[in-house]
Amino acid sequence: MPELKVGDRVVLLDEDGFLDNPDDWNEEVAAALASTEEVEELTEEHWDIINYLRKYYADFGVAPMVRKLLKDTGKTQAEIYNLFPSGPGKGACKIAGLPKPTGCV
Repeated sequence: MPELKVGDRVVLLDEDGFLDNPDDWNEEVAAALASTEEVEELTEEHWDIINYLRKYYADFGVAPMVRKLLKDTGKTQAEIYNLFPSGPGKGACKIAGLPKPTGCV
């Protein structure tokens, strides 16, 4: 199983690089995951999306559909891809510590 070194600990990842145990997530883990997704620094804009995804998942038990994400955050698809080059499902959800969304490539 793949691993990610975060500070003085190691977290396990699934075969697609998502956290094996969502309880391992914290802001330090998010930053480490971001570096695997071509995101050099997590800005306030990144955190707005990450926090939205985490709250949505906590409320509904699934990641939001892209249309819902765009509507609720006021971002365009291009803006999301600018923030998360690998996309809202693979990149943003992974960094937010969510499980791999259904239908995510």
